Amino acid sequence: MSINLMLLCAPGGDATVDPLLGDAPLNEYGLRLAGAARAVLSPHEQAVRAPSTRCSQTADAIGLAALSEPMLRDLDVGRWCGRTVGEVAASDPDGFSAWRTDPDAAPHGGESVRQLCRRSADWLGGMAPGTGHAVAITEAAVVRAALIHALALPARAFWHLAVPPLCTVFLTWRGGCWDVQSGRVLPQEPRRRLLSRPPAPAAAGSARPATVRPDTATGSGHLPEWTLAGCG
Repeated sequence: MSINLMLLCAPGGDATVDPLLGDAPLNEYGLRLAGAARAVLSPHEQAVRAPSTRCSQTADAIGLAALSEPMLRDLDVGRWCGRTVGEVAASDPDGFSAWRTDPDAAPHGGESVRQLCRRSADWLGGMAPGTGHAVAITEAAVVRAALIHALALPARAFWHLAVPPLCTVFLTWRGGCWDVQSGRVLPQEPRRRLLSRPPAPAAAGSARPATVRPDTATGSGHLPEWTLAGCG
């Protein structure tokens, strides 16, 4: 019996340029992006979503009847909720630095990255072997945490995993481990707009770079896709 799970990252959240920490409704642009995913969803037998407003709106825009799953909720950022990353970095540089470099740090008084990774691992581990094809609409942080578990990466690699809006991660359980493939779902025009944004500064170091194989086509107007194998 196999599990074929597609994780779809909702627009908004920590995948945006200067994200607002915590939940927020999708703007008009985010709703358009969410609606674009309708045509690419593969047949599935189960559908779940994070309990946030943006994930609920994403499911509605896609036309997906998805059950709310509390274990897919976003990283709890405690007293930083409702502030942007830029505001936090300016007002609490030491706390922000610790948050981005130490997976056990929780300077906001909420949940640490390691705790989120454990929660996500527990959810994946609790999936029934006969689940079949399922889709989960969730947060960028939860997608990162799922990749940490599926690929047996150290928790400190969390912030090195790029998860853009509408990133699709396909997890396939076979042979006692997860195989991972990831891409992106965007209509052509929004894709060009996002490509025009300057990339975020690269953090020092990288996590298992040899496992990431970018598409070498750079002039076709599409974002790179990468494939990761969890057992090798």
